[in-house]
Amino acid sequence: MSKHGAPTDVTDQLKSLAGTEKFAGLKVAILAASWHEVIMNGLIDGAQRAAKDAGLEDNTTLIRVPGTFELPVAAASLASDYDAIIALGVVIRGGTPHFDYVCLAATNGLTNVSVDTKTPVGFGVLTCDNEEQGLDRAGLENSSEDKGYEAYSAAVMTVAALA
Repeated sequence: MSKHGAPTDVTDQLKSLAGTEKFAGLKVAILAASWHEVIMNGLIDGAQRAAKDAGLEDNTTLIRVPGTFELPVAAASLASDYDAIIALGVVIRGGTPHFDYVCLAATNGLTNVSVDTKTPVGFGVLTCDNEEQGLDRAGLENSSEDKGYEAYSAAVMTVAALA
């Protein structure tokens, strides 16, 4: 996993927007798949930490869906009611093409929701070759990355940038 080129001041940027007019009344949905519970819990915790840093924890709703494949339809259904959506999921490569189909459907579906509705969607879907890669990106105690936090930050900072 490479963090090469990643912005280093995301937390500072998020905290600087907390309480500002750009975040006033912002409604955010965290959509989270249910597979790979430990990794998903890390992603959700990261997104909720970002919500707290942004001062939006009271305006953020967690909604669970069965799997990553269901994220686009849930996002499309919620886009008119929320200012930003954070989509969290985990797909781990197995021995069949299922991985490719689910990853492509989730990516294309969430992109379409964002573009078609003009609602920023934070893409927190981990597409991993193995469980260790997911654990390393889940924002857990020994993880090198926190993709839940990053996805939440990206979506709400996009709202602020477009305001």
